[in-house]
Amino acid sequence: MDFSLPPDLDQLRLRIRAFVDEHCIPAEDDPKNYDAHENIAEAPLQALRAKARAAGIWAMQTSKEQGGMGLGRVAMAACYEEMARSIFGPVSFNSAAPDDGNMMLLDTVATPAQKERWLRPIVDGKVRSAFVMTEPMPGSGSDPSAMLTGATKRGDTWLVKGRKWFITGADGAEHFILMARTSDDKRRGLTAFLFHRDQPGWKIVRRIPIMGPEEHGGHCEVDFDGLEIRDENRLMGEGDGLKVTQIRLGPARLTHCMRWLGMAKRALEIATPYVRERVSFGHTLAQHEGVQWMLGEAVMQIEIGRLLTMRAARKLDQGEIPRAELSMAKVHVADTLHRVVDTAIQLMGAKGYSRDTRLEWMYRYARQARLVDGASEVHKMVLAQQYLKQGGEMWKWG
Repeated sequence: MDFSLPPDLDQLRLRIRAFVDEHCIPAEDDPKNYDAHENIAEAPLQALRAKARAAGIWAMQTSKEQGGMGLGRVAMAACYEEMARSIFGPVSFNSAAPDDGNMMLLDTVATPAQKERWLRPIVDGKVRSAFVMTEPMPGSGSDPSAMLTGATKRGDTWLVKGRKWFITGADGAEHFILMARTSDDKRRGLTAFLFHRDQPGWKIVRRIPIMGPEEHGGHCEVDFDGLEIRDENRLMGEGDGLKVTQIRLGPARLTHCMRWLGMAKRALEIATPYVRERVSFGHTLAQHEGVQWMLGEAVMQIEIGRLLTMRAARKLDQGEIPRAELSMAKVHVADTLHRVVDTAIQLMGAKGYSRDTRLEWMYRYARQARLVDGASEVHKMVLAQQYLKQGGEMWKWG
């Protein structure tokens, strides 16, 4: 198996790396560049976005026809990893969650009219978006079939009632993709819809406080009490909602992995100069065998994550739906991010725990990785079910 990148793709990767080193990482050092929720503030963000667009490295995940770069999943894996070495990187390139997953979904399944109305403004960076699915108990979480929010059709309009929560980006979004129940059919009971922030019949109840830094727009609880959506703003067919979630969430899980690997690598980049220079008991930390074991383990786990991510990316590029590979990558990389950042903090001691570095930011951010887009335990259930079904055939080559 050849994991080398084509020369043109490797040059693109290096361009993105250089941009991150020159523009994004230095911006992290100025406290004025952060908003109240510990993400990049709007003014410095728009400045970085203008530079990224001028450099021709914008919306990597979206087709060229819609204003993006049209990269395949393997190319995205290489480039996302580089951009996410900065905590400001993904949003500066317009390749941050949840927008990138929403753009990929709309680019794949929306009608031409829907793409012009709902997708293009997101690609152009004029609006942000949110994917509205998760509900409070006893509604849907990792199991979409438990969805309680309902949409009832009246003529050519759907009337939506229900409640959602932990909707990432909702407080800053203008375009929303909503999942709602339209029948009691177990497989075809859900339908996807598009609506705008200014439409009446819904409200943000609260922006839910979380332990870590937030994406723009936070994680919100949302109430629907008579939101009206015209049928022309239904995404795919009536009853195709489960298919929409599968198309949306699988590739988006992998882009999380791509970004998390970049963040894990950056954590080691932050710690490495310290362990090379800090002298303890007559030797630098890097000369101590115990430190070498910690670094070696971190390096190995990152590389395993990269291989799992690339394998799943390649299968997506080939038109497959690699459920097992996606779940393996999601579980492993989520664990790796948390462990590697923890290792970097441990190696730097009090300095790593302080806010003199970005590590404490990363540590709080990393804890969500084992929860978002399906808890690790759910993905392990998927893997167990596939193994019980396939047995030894699960490990066939090709």
